[in-house]
Amino acid sequence: MRKQKEFIGLLGLRISIFVVVISFLAILVFISSKGFKVLNIEFLLAVPKDGMTKGGIFPAIVGTLYLCLGTIIVALPLGVLSAIYLIEYAACKRLIKTIRIGVSALAGVPSVVFGLFGLAVFVKFFDFGVSVLSGALTLGIMTLPVIIKASEEAILSVPKEFKEASFAIGATKWQTITKVVLPTALPGIITGTILGIGRAAGETAPILFTAVTFYQRLLPRSVFDEVMTLPYHIYALMTEGTAPEFQVPIAYGTAVVLLGLVMSINFVAILIRVKSRRAKKW
Repeated sequence: MRKQKEFIGLLGLRISIFVVVISFLAILVFISSKGFKVLNIEFLLAVPKDGMTKGGIFPAIVGTLYLCLGTIIVALPLGVLSAIYLIEYAACKRLIKTIRIGVSALAGVPSVVFGLFGLAVFVKFFDFGVSVLSGALTLGIMTLPVIIKASEEAILSVPKEFKEASFAIGATKWQTITKVVLPTALPGIITGTILGIGRAAGETAPILFTAVTFYQRLLPRSVFDEVMTLPYHIYALMTEGTAPEFQVPIAYGTAVVLLGLVMSINFVAILIRVKSRRAKKW
């Protein structure tokens, strides 16, 4: 009976993995078959022309990278410091529980709500306008729960013996955290950060009200300029385009570039994580 249950459980796991892999490959093949028709150097490096019916997507690529970089700058320090406070410094269990409930609730908020929050607070209240800064702050807040949770798990996975050995040789608590705990937890923190950035790179709703414009030939010159981005570019071409026979192929080509960008970011993160694990043996 036990073997039968184990067999059924393993079969269910294998079927689930098979469905996930096949679904991913089906999406990848479908998008690629339509998008590769327009991909070339000019498409990647040229600016849009003739009302988005010709030219390339270079401003959208740069805009997406700017927002991803801004999201990292905003969310990574706040997420890691929050995790350190919850694990190492917070003494009130009720406060810790309340904060963690809030973080979990924040993770479940629909992305469009973050967009409305960013519009009300960053665009209107702080008067940053529709800009890279407003978009990065909005995406940073949206990404915080993922980074906090991942950082907490990574810090908790550090063996207690490491901390005890550090205290035994006279290190302070902060020295132990910065010199022992964080370097050891770095692979897990990187993984959480990349997962958050991967989500942010593909979001449309949070930046719809805070950062993006439909058509722009120039690159942003400051954090207060609005930008084009790959996900909004796809959305706009498929829903607001006036020449679908020209714009739909461009949208599929943009989707291929976005998929490639997200997969490349995750691949780099995997390499960094594997290298970090191999460098640390205990």
